[in-house]
Amino acid sequence: MSEHEELSGLDDLDNRIRAAREREMVATESGSGRRQSSSGIALGMRVSIEFVAGVAVGVGLGWGLDLFFGTKPVLMVVFLLLGGGAGVMNAYRAAKGLDATVGLGAAQRRQARRAKDS
Repeated sequence: MSEHEELSGLDDLDNRIRAAREREMVATESGSGRRQSSSGIALGMRVSIEFVAGVAVGVGLGWGLDLFFGTKPVLMVVFLLLGGGAGVMNAYRAAKGLDATVGLGAAQRRQARRAKDS
């Protein structure tokens, strides 16, 4: 392959990449080509990890506080329930897409605007 053909191929590739980026930008701005932030499996894994992490942190905190205060199962059970509640809330937010910004209120307002614009 000559140097001229190689440069021509790279220019062609560059032009196609730019055209694809422009199409994506136009589709994103118009809202018609709204891309999802994650696939189904990724979202499912994230939701399950959010739940398990909430429960694990709750159990860990409860166990540590039980060791510190000498109240063996009481605080672990309490924090297990609190961690489970936090895990469910985090999983719900992840599934609904409400966790994309700082602050739940801002995310809810943005989602309401998107629903109204659609």
